[in-house]
Amino acid sequence: MVYAIIEADGKQIWIEPGKYYDLNYIPGEPGDYIQFNKVLVLKQDNSVYLGTPCIKSVIIKAKIVKHLKGKKIIVFKTKPKKNSRKKKGYRQKLTRLLIEGFLQ
Repeated sequence: MVYAIIEADGKQIWIEPGKYYDLNYIPGEPGDYIQFNKVLVLKQDNSVYLGTPCIKSVIIKAKIVKHLKGKKIIVFKTKPKKNSRKKKGYRQKLTRLLIEGFLQ
């Protein structure tokens, strides 16, 4: 089993090659390739490589598949005794990525 833990968008994400992941919006057109160079942990075969804090020699190659919106979040605010209510909805912009592989 091959996997890596990377840092993207201020979060740590467990990724595997050939799988799809939804991250916060990344500017670019569908079909473009991006690289992640903040690899914290890499496991290949029976070896585990730990970064301090990152592994410098490993780069993750990913392809932008499409841009989409996440699930709607309802924000409802009230002020007591004032008969004031506000209801707003929000949908986060996301980017779907296909992990192509790990480059060393």
